[in-house]
Amino acid sequence: MTDGIVWLVDDSGWTSGVVFARGISPEELAVRMGGAPGGATEPITHADVSELEMEIYRPGADGDGVIRVGRSGEWSFAFEYGDSTGADLLEEISADGVEAVHYVPPLEHPPATFRYARDGVFVTGHGLTEEIWRWGQEPDLLLPDLVAAGILSADGKTYFPPEDEHYKKAYRRSLGVVERRFGLSLSPAFLQDAQLPAYAVRGEPDMDLNG
Repeated sequence: MTDGIVWLVDDSGWTSGVVFARGISPEELAVRMGGAPGGATEPITHADVSELEMEIYRPGADGDGVIRVGRSGEWSFAFEYGDSTGADLLEEISADGVEAVHYVPPLEHPPATFRYARDGVFVTGHGLTEEIWRWGQEPDLLLPDLVAAGILSADGKTYFPPEDEHYKKAYRRSLGVVERRFGLSLSPAFLQDAQLPAYAVRGEPDMDLNG
């Protein structure tokens, strides 16, 4: 595994998050995120998603959410688009002994965030560059890793990197901790070039690319 996931910091696409799950297939991941069993489209690319009819924001109602799913090493993954479900269903995704990791890019509201669930329980999470505020059942699970990476003091209360450090450099350091701890690796080609099955997971997007 050579690609890791740190490159996600530099992705300028319009994904709204990435979910990783160990212990289930990509198809099962899609179903746990709200996709209909057997409801996959023909494999599509990242660019094809822009051709889907999606309403991301609806006043007073859920927007449309779509995912593209695949597998890399031990982990299934889902690229999220629109009003997807990873943030809401991470515990459900991790049920029955599964591990689940959720990365959300900064989008319109920094910082980027990381969350980890296992066996139906939200274990730990933090904002990248806000690692002094950690939450979950085991908020300090990654503290030794964050200390070893020079991000936090041993008591987890002091943030070490320079205040004027560019946020992307700090994000890479923090996401690198997640990458190494969980053995995550995902080729950038999966995002941009690969044709992957897609599922509607929220709302009512028009998934028919043939019009």
